[in-house]
Amino acid sequence: MTTPLIHTEGRVLAAVDASQYAPSVAEHAGWAASRLSAGLELLHAIDRFGEAETRDLSGSLSLGTQEALLAELAALDERRAKLAQEHGRTLLEGLRERIAASHGVRAEVRQRHGSVMESLLDLETETRLFVIGKRGEHADFAKGHLGSNLERVVRAVHRPVLVASRAFNPIQCFMIAFDGSATTRKCVEMVCASPLLKGLACELLMVGDQNDTAHQGHLQWAQARLQEAGFEPVARIVAGTADAIIPRQVGEHAIDLLVMGAYGHSRIRTMIVGSTTTQVLRTCQIPVLLLR
Repeated sequence: MTTPLIHTEGRVLAAVDASQYAPSVAEHAGWAASRLSAGLELLHAIDRFGEAETRDLSGSLSLGTQEALLAELAALDERRAKLAQEHGRTLLEGLRERIAASHGVRAEVRQRHGSVMESLLDLETETRLFVIGKRGEHADFAKGHLGSNLERVVRAVHRPVLVASRAFNPIQCFMIAFDGSATTRKCVEMVCASPLLKGLACELLMVGDQNDTAHQGHLQWAQARLQEAGFEPVARIVAGTADAIIPRQVGEHAIDLLVMGAYGHSRIRTMIVGSTTTQVLRTCQIPVLLLR
């Protein structure tokens, strides 16, 4: 049985937290759900509390003191959990109202205990598109690092992931980062098969030698395939390195959304030589749609 190129069933699932990215994640998810005519769910994952603190604090105390301390810690964890749930409900309701007002989409909301990763993997079979922020509430914004969950999620899930930028802006023009590989050819096919980007201005970027006939052939294939699907792509080959050229071209051509393949190398290789995907996510100030 062949795996479908795109999943036409299921909902858009947006993972939100208390970070500055939450409104943008919700807006991008609402935009995507409206274009896909798909259901939308906002998910807030609540991390588990307590066990590490209990072990650390009680080890050297007398039995009676330990019991009292354990009871106090249990009560504290219960209060923290209730506060986290209430905060999550308030967050989700506010975002649901925002999406309804701006995109006319009614979102379902859900809270789950556990990590974001666990929650998304559990819900993957019901999901058509994941939406996640570039950074979460515990990320160091000043250093420009990506959120700790982002790379793990993108590597683990098998559905497309829309990585929201810090602010939502209307999406009118998208760019596909294309290198002629099987992965990026599949990206082109997925764009052609999905209603998500239909009717938007399209640019096709290949980084490499303009005089390379192989590059020209790959680009001509992608351009023809997009034209067959109703797009009017502007195609170009630009010399340089992908992690430098892609962000530069995004800025120079006022691109609203970047489409590219997800991580193409193993985690070990990435640690040694770096990753174009990671570098582009870190430097681009627009949303990025990652496809497998």
